[in-house]
Amino acid sequence: MFKGQPKGLYALSLANTGERFGYYTMLAIFTLFLQAKFGYTEAVTTQIYGIFLAAVYFMPFFGGILADKFGFGKMVTLGIFVMFVGYALLAIPTDAGFAGQALMFGALALIACGTGLFKGNLQVLVGNLYDDPAYQAKRDNAFSIFYMAINIGAMFAPGMAKWITNHFLAQDGLVYNGQIPALAHQYLEQGANMAAEPLAKLQELAASMGATGDLAAFSEHYIEKLSTAYNMGFGVACISLVISYLIYVGFRKTFKHADVTAKQQAAAESAAGVHHTELTPAQTKSRITALLLVFAVVIFFWMSFHQNGLTMTWFARDYTVKAVSGFDRFGFSLLTLIPFAVGFYGILNIFQSKESRSKLVAALVAVAGLTLAWWAYANFPAEMAITPQIFQQFNAYFIVLLTPITVAFFGWLAKRGKEPLAPRKIGIGMVIAALGFVVLAVGSMGLPAPSALKATGGVSQMLVSPNWLISTYLVLTVAELFLSPMGISFVSKVAPPKYKGLAQGGWLAATAIGNYLVAVIGYLWEAIDLWMLWGILVACCLVSAAFLFTMMKRLEKTTSEA
Repeated sequence: MFKGQPKGLYALSLANTGERFGYYTMLAIFTLFLQAKFGYTEAVTTQIYGIFLAAVYFMPFFGGILADKFGFGKMVTLGIFVMFVGYALLAIPTDAGFAGQALMFGALALIACGTGLFKGNLQVLVGNLYDDPAYQAKRDNAFSIFYMAINIGAMFAPGMAKWITNHFLAQDGLVYNGQIPALAHQYLEQGANMAAEPLAKLQELAASMGATGDLAAFSEHYIEKLSTAYNMGFGVACISLVISYLIYVGFRKTFKHADVTAKQQAAAESAAGVHHTELTPAQTKSRITALLLVFAVVIFFWMSFHQNGLTMTWFARDYTVKAVSGFDRFGFSLLTLIPFAVGFYGILNIFQSKESRSKLVAALVAVAGLTLAWWAYANFPAEMAITPQIFQQFNAYFIVLLTPITVAFFGWLAKRGKEPLAPRKIGIGMVIAALGFVVLAVGSMGLPAPSALKATGGVSQMLVSPNWLISTYLVLTVAELFLSPMGISFVSKVAPPKYKGLAQGGWLAATAIGNYLVAVIGYLWEAIDLWMLWGILVACCLVSAAFLFTMMKRLEKTTSEA
């Protein structure tokens, strides 16, 4: 998997790791911040979240157009600076009035524009490394490594968001409770007219934190301090971008040769007397059509998958237990997850290594990692409180854990001439994604509908094990490994040379549409039962898979000819 890859891959991957760490730290608390600070309803929060995600993934379409004309490296650098300004503005504590909201929306616009310049064009640079015939066969593995690097950053992000939130709340003698913001806003709006049950709950929570007497003062204080804690979480993204920029600039020589547009490449080949064969109009049309068909399908994957920051976060907040004990504690701390991953990689290397010395080293690493993980687990408190945002670490963690397995699996199939091409992998990924939401639908059976929780201030009397959500994340991760890195590799391979930036932008634009459609499910949150909500996502994934399989021969032919 890692052997024989160009050094530029690792430089670009690490630069992306830094940027993604900041982005996912922000995203882990984004919807919680909107509701806590501004008191937005689920419907308004859904709309803002959907539009922002859509913008983040649609702007690379324009970033790709600019890069095809002015250069990929220039756009990546500019994107880092624009994102930095956006995150810096988002980190500024403000009031919840018009000025505060205007600053927040302006910051989001800058983050989206900066991402548009950065994300797709960084992927083009990775793809250009593999235009070299010496590396062409390693393209799929390269994008799997690149994708794993993204998720290393994403894996640490929710934990950082949790730590920042708890740290700054603790400075004021407060602890996080996901029920308080909604109850506090409700009290500030209704006062003594607030329903008896939610009022009693707010009084109970305020008393648990030492507040006495004036509930309005406590509500305002808690909202202010929690919002400020979230602001500090957004500031983490600024630091991560500085690190990303230093990596990108410091190791630029390893990928500088890949920073070339199709026009520049053609000019260089012409000057060297190398004959450059252009694609025929028919070939260009065939490739673009194949790209568009795949783009149409992945829209529905991302509509489903990115429920992790919206409805799945609300499910974690409202329907899962607030503390874990026993072995359930293992998965909620990076102190166990990271050494376990090290031990797991050691076990894999025992089987993959050919030399006895390498097997011995791998065995020692495996024992050390697993021992450290068990030691950390044994020293956990008997009960651990969990927050909604922490669940988002599982997808990234599973990506890091499972990527070597999927790469090895596809390599095993390739040796036997049975490895499916990228379009078929994408179709299989859609089917697996449907199974992920089947798990969550089963786990939601018997739970009260979100609309029924309003009478109790959003407090459900029935709470389920966090393992339902974790299992869903596991299945969705497997689906993602079949779809996302393979999709990026597919775009890199099939895109006509003069449209490379545009094609990567198109992939992300399709992702943008899917992210905007996330809001559709958000609108249904209070309209239907939970199991029906997840059932809609099951149907979307299966219908998309069926459509793709009907076009499979055409897509595989284009892929083979590229």
